[in-house]
Amino acid sequence: MTQNKEFEDEIGENHFATSATNPVRKDAFELSDDQKIELIRKDVESILQTLGMDLTDDSMNGTPNRVAKMFVKEIFGGLNPNKKPSSSTFDNNYKYGEMLVEKNITLYSTCEHHLLPIVGRAHIAYISSGKVVGLSKMNRIVDYFAKRPQVQERLTMQIVQELQNVLKTQDVACVIDAKHLCVNSRGIRDIESSTVTSEFGGKFKEENTKREFLDYLKLDTSF
Repeated sequence: MTQNKEFEDEIGENHFATSATNPVRKDAFELSDDQKIELIRKDVESILQTLGMDLTDDSMNGTPNRVAKMFVKEIFGGLNPNKKPSSSTFDNNYKYGEMLVEKNITLYSTCEHHLLPIVGRAHIAYISSGKVVGLSKMNRIVDYFAKRPQVQERLTMQIVQELQNVLKTQDVACVIDAKHLCVNSRGIRDIESSTVTSEFGGKFKEENTKREFLDYLKLDTSF
């Protein structure tokens, strides 16, 4: 038991991922959203009562339900496969042959070790093999995979793998630069540090293509 506890602490403090996919049980979607909200509401109420909070106070009495709805409907909504963005694409009729870069995509996720926010930016690029995808679709894909308990490395890989599947090409890349509040607000409490992860597929593994993508990220796009 002691060894397991030490192992759990080591994973949490060092933000290791134990799987390339989110560890979701097979029965995860047998309960309806409303059933989950009610169960989580009771659990949050129990936690707050254990902490000594007065839930009869006007400011606190709705907190358990608000948190439960937020978990199910918002910040962990990406666990539900029914909420996955549709993957419609279009023919590249205008024969654009260079890379397309969508940068500075706002990213909000949640660290799966402490359930604290991850806040940052995602930058995505792809080279069309005949198909293109709407710009907003890339934002939606980032948002979908971010809205679950996450590890940043896994999130980066999931975004690339999804776009590779949608676009039918390996030529996809993603860089994420994010702050983890489990580092910034607790533990070492380093408010300045951020974490950068990357995943490069197909032509983006080639040094020249990778460098071109990274150079685009340096462009000043303030308007």
